[in-house]
Amino acid sequence: MGYFLQIYPKYKIKSLKIKHDLCAISKLFLYIASMIFRKIQIITCIILLNLGLVNAALAEESRSEKECFEKISRGIFKFNQGFDNVILEPVAKAYNKLPEPVKKGTGNFTSNIATLLSIPNHLLQGEIRLAGHATGSFLINSTVGVLGLGNPAAALGLENQKEDLGQTMGSYGISGGCYFVLPILGPTTLRDTVGMVVDNNYLDPFARVTWHEKEIKSISGTKIDYVGVKAATAVDFRGDNITNFESLEKNSIDLYAATKSLYLQNRDKKIKNSSGSDDDEWGDLDK
Repeated sequence: MGYFLQIYPKYKIKSLKIKHDLCAISKLFLYIASMIFRKIQIITCIILLNLGLVNAALAEESRSEKECFEKISRGIFKFNQGFDNVILEPVAKAYNKLPEPVKKGTGNFTSNIATLLSIPNHLLQGEIRLAGHATGSFLINSTVGVLGLGNPAAALGLENQKEDLGQTMGSYGISGGCYFVLPILGPTTLRDTVGMVVDNNYLDPFARVTWHEKEIKSISGTKIDYVGVKAATAVDFRGDNITNFESLEKNSIDLYAATKSLYLQNRDKKIKNSSGSDDDEWGDLDK
């Protein structure tokens, strides 16, 4: 083998590059593991704090989430509709005209990056098997699948179930709290908003490297990388559900209420790790 590499040095360079890439990915996972153990106390405190605050606030409420700032939320919802009509929907329709391999690769790539957030949340939920599946899925898809553009891990039977801290807190019985709408980001609850902030600042290695521009084991990124991936995720999801959104808008007497119901039902299913026919109709709601 050494004689072969001496004769063909370019193969030696490629071999070294592959080893370097695998080493970088290994270092990233070592960082994830160490980060989880360093931050576990912080996350536990946050969960307990939210358990006390949110459940106390909801003690006298019904099982469905209470509306907070409904008039403001409806105004923001209309703004988001305008953003969708002017920007997101046209881009999604243009995206749908791309070759199927391009769209499939984009969906696989963004889904693979999202796996980095699922791994620590699986561990926080005590789902060791799913954490192992997610880790294996990321490693295989990032190497054999060429940076996640392919999904060979699925063919091997590895599950890649998306998780976030909002779902983790929900699995411990923490209610969603009041429901409201955020500009661009859309529907959310108090629990899911707190979870999103903690995920972004502590649990998501991709956000740490890109949005916060923290170098991890020689791996670095920028805010543009973060926004680019999130935008691609949104366009991919919107493109998958062009017909579903049109049908929802056409058949809903109150689109705001229908969207709220769809969001809350979807979050409840994710927390319970259940699925139904609605999920199939709406494509991959985990994106």
